Amino acid sequence: MTTEKPSKAEDEYFTKMELERKRTWEQERSEKMALEERQKLKDLHFMKCPKCGMDLHEFELHGISLDRCVSCEGTWFDSGEVEQLIQGHDKGLLSRVMSVFK
Repeated sequence: MTTEKPSKAEDEYFTKMELERKRTWEQERSEKMALEERQKLKDLHFMKCPKCGMDLHEFELHGISLDRCVSCEGTWFDSGEVEQLIQGHDKGLLSRVMSVFK
């Protein structure tokens, strides 16, 4: 029985297939690591003041939950909360909201 060597074309085909498999695996691994890293950063910064890094505590203002820093007393709005506050209330609201920041 003779053993036949694979042809050059076969060698190239299997080498390309192996390379593509490794590339796909590496891309999936990188995507998974990036997702895990984003989650770690989110967990690390959740409810922390963007100015000083201390804890934020929620308080309610006209039915909208805002975040206030216990250290620097900064008040933070999530996306869309300012618009909700302005649209949902009377014109004197803006002056009352501004009083929170004094």
